[in-house]
Amino acid sequence: MGMAEKIRILLIKKGNISEAELARRINKTPQSFNGSMKRDNFTEADLKEIANAMDCEYKAGFIIKETGEEI
Repeated sequence: MGMAEKIRILLIKKGNISEAELARRINKTPQSFNGSMKRDNFTEADLKEIANAMDCEYKAGFIIKETGEEI
């Protein structure tokens, strides 16, 4: 599942918020945000900003399978 799809699910679960409303919350134009959604192209900073705007936590990282260590 791509990040754009996860964002769409989040928008629904957080009260059917539109993509345009999320764009406004993160100070982007709806057109710019729509382009990022179509390309499924987000930086980690973008994702943290989206999480903040949606009152969520964003976590990213790697877990070494052999040890369970998170990096």
